[in-house]
Amino acid sequence: MASNKNKLAFLSMPAPASYVAGLGRGASGFTTRSDIGPAREGPSAEVIAEAQARRGEEPEIDPEQFQDPDNEYGLFAGTTYEQDDEEADKIYDEVDQKMDSRRRARREARENAELARHRAERPKIQQQFADLKRGLSVVTDQEWESIPEVGNLTRKKRRKDERTFVVPDSIIVESLDNRQQQANGFETPADTGTMTNFVEIGQARDKILSLKLDQISETATTSGFATSVDPKGYLTSLNSVVLKTEAEIGDIKRARMLFDSLVKSNPKHAPGWIAAACLEEHAGRMVAARKLIKAGCEQCPKSDDVWLEAARLHNNDDAKVILANAVQHVGQSVKIWLAAADLEHDDKSKKRVLRKALENIPNSVRLWKETVNLEESAADARILLSRAVEVIPLSVELWLALARLETPERAKAVLNKARKSVPTSHEIWIAAGRLLEQEAMGDPDKSTETKNKDLELVDKTIEFGVRALRQHQVLLTREQWLKEAERCESDGSPRTCEAIVKATVSMEVEEEDRLDTWVSDAESAEARGMVGTARAVLAYALKVFPDQRNLWRKAADLEKAHGTKESLDGVLSQAVHYCPQAEVLWLMSAKEKWLAGDVPAAREVLEKAFIANPESEQIWLAAVKLEAENGELGVARELLVRARTVADTERIWMKSAVFERQQGQYAAALETVSTALSKFPKFAKLYMIQGQIRQMEKNYSTARASYAAGLKACPKEITLWVLASKLEELDGRSIKARALLEKGRLVNPANEILWAESVGVEERSGGAAQAKAMLARGLQECPTSGLLWSMSIWAEPRPTRKSRSVDALKKSKDNPLITCTVARLFWAERKIEKARQWFSRSDIGDHWGWWLKFERQHGTPEYVEEVIRQGVAAEPHHGPVWQAIAKDDKNVGKSTKELLAMVADALQ
Repeated sequence: MASNKNKLAFLSMPAPASYVAGLGRGASGFTTRSDIGPAREGPSAEVIAEAQARRGEEPEIDPEQFQDPDNEYGLFAGTTYEQDDEEADKIYDEVDQKMDSRRRARREARENAELARHRAERPKIQQQFADLKRGLSVVTDQEWESIPEVGNLTRKKRRKDERTFVVPDSIIVESLDNRQQQANGFETPADTGTMTNFVEIGQARDKILSLKLDQISETATTSGFATSVDPKGYLTSLNSVVLKTEAEIGDIKRARMLFDSLVKSNPKHAPGWIAAACLEEHAGRMVAARKLIKAGCEQCPKSDDVWLEAARLHNNDDAKVILANAVQHVGQSVKIWLAAADLEHDDKSKKRVLRKALENIPNSVRLWKETVNLEESAADARILLSRAVEVIPLSVELWLALARLETPERAKAVLNKARKSVPTSHEIWIAAGRLLEQEAMGDPDKSTETKNKDLELVDKTIEFGVRALRQHQVLLTREQWLKEAERCESDGSPRTCEAIVKATVSMEVEEEDRLDTWVSDAESAEARGMVGTARAVLAYALKVFPDQRNLWRKAADLEKAHGTKESLDGVLSQAVHYCPQAEVLWLMSAKEKWLAGDVPAAREVLEKAFIANPESEQIWLAAVKLEAENGELGVARELLVRARTVADTERIWMKSAVFERQQGQYAAALETVSTALSKFPKFAKLYMIQGQIRQMEKNYSTARASYAAGLKACPKEITLWVLASKLEELDGRSIKARALLEKGRLVNPANEILWAESVGVEERSGGAAQAKAMLARGLQECPTSGLLWSMSIWAEPRPTRKSRSVDALKKSKDNPLITCTVARLFWAERKIEKARQWFSRSDIGDHWGWWLKFERQHGTPEYVEEVIRQGVAAEPHHGPVWQAIAKDDKNVGKSTKELLAMVADALQ
């Protein structure tokens, strides 16, 4: 027993620290009660709090407890939940719901947008291949058979499935015939020993198949069942099949349910029936659509829209029957009768339908108009219109149509009857005025006086008509009357247009605002292309304000742009008569006559201008230019002498010196300049002329003295600084030229011309680095200078010029020089159209030269002529090369066209 007791002693011994029960048989451990704790409940929170208080420990506070409204602790832990709290919670819930509803629209819109974007990025497989499926309708049988079979494209050897199965004995027994079963399946007896002919079997099979196909094709035209096949039109019918997505089919089904509910709940609602039929038509169910619209006609027989929709959904013959039934229910509907007439193919049937309609609806203007339009002869149309105005005397359209068909004498009677029947119609009065104008201008044998008298009747008729309309309380606004005037001008009645303007343009205008209002009316009419209306408005304004020279100038510009030479001459003749002190009008009149080739008339105009303005500088100089360019040099010199005596202005003295220099009389020119300088010592151009003459004589010291005197008297004149610098550079003294320009920049800061000349001096002296530094300094002082930016662009290497041009456009705000530079950059890159677009923005003489040079190289002769025409019309005066060529004494008297060609040749 002792030994047995010792054997079990290990049961009372503690297990080793690393012992795991069952480890030898694969267990890794298990959980016991000691691991999870006792089964009884632990101490409550109150007991734990008391124990912590006895030990002096502070209880842990959950930081999230105050954020949970359903788990309140601390200050509100012991309070009761009262009715006020419940009302407050309800208010807060309503506020939350309100805020959520305000955000719901934006949230739903955002979610819908994200869903649409997701569907667009990742569409369904069915949608991706819908167009490809639709394209299969055009695949022929040969193409379908030539499609190769899909093989193993993975280039991997696949393991064959070599599994075998045991066949049951029953299958083997059933496959044996009686004779094989009698021989226990071990022998296959033969009948006669002949071989089976498989070729005949195949031919028989093909013959049976062809017979079946022929039977099907024959039944396709007779039976009409869904199972019949038309082999000829099968592929064609596939083209007409419209594949619809699942979403579209679902939408159609939902819409069908809605419309079905609509027509059942409100069967007398005609639009519901029409919408339901249109839905079925859209779904391709024409039979269902016709049934629905038929039910709609039965439920809503008084709705003409339902009948029209029913006629539209049927063929021509059925539509005629439907509209015939419609006439019995809605015989007073004009739309039904017009639709019935449109269904007829010949005019005779249409006339029959429309006359039947007029018997039922004799007071319909539209039916009368359609009936008249079908008549081929004017006599029949006149008879119909005569009957129409008897039935509908208040229709202005019918009265006017009848008047247009009558002779002028009978048309007057018709319009008089119309005026009595419809005294509130302004169209009748306007038609009467147009009739009088047509009668006055229709006879070419009439004298001018007779025509003028007849045309005066137009003015009187329109004026009387406006007064009569006012008496009948018909008050049209100025804008409405001006629109009627423009309509008359468009219809070829300019005198009626003028009469309307005369009678109504002064309506509703304050006295102090008349001039501005009328000028704006004329400008807006001209902008719309209504030149006659603009001319009439300005003519009326000139009668009220005959002494406004700006108004005469606008009238002259209008005639110059849109009128004839005679009309322009007439306006200018009246202008100088009413405004004799306006020098611009005298000069315009003389110039127009000179350009027309009438030099004596131009001289006569200038003589009258001398009488009205004896001390006018511009008129004296215009007379000198006229005589000089026409070869009368002696007369021009005498005029200059008289002008210096009478007017005695600095510009006349300067022009006298320039005239002598152009004629090669340098001594007389210098004498004139000296005399002028004694009178006008502050006029810089006199110093320029004196220095240029000395420079041409190679007398550099005297020229230097002239420029120095000029700079001392006029230090703000930029051109003097440039001329003095060029003189020093011509004399080989670049250092002196650089010093002069630096002094000029100190006197005239932030001047782009002086900076550009300084850069040019450095470049010509061979200092590229100094020129680049000078250009950078100039751009710092003149950051918006187009001239300096243009030089900066050309100073850059070719790859960086485009980016530099972008900076230049931003800084210089579309300066014309930058525009021309950008056009030249596009030209260098062979971007012809872009270069042409940028050249079209030019307005400086050098730019026109560059454009002409460009078109000569890349354009057609038409483009070259268009550039020359626009350049001559623009009359450019600026640009370094343009001014150098235009002011050269050798080019005196040359036209703008010749100068433009010379500038284009000189540009490099």
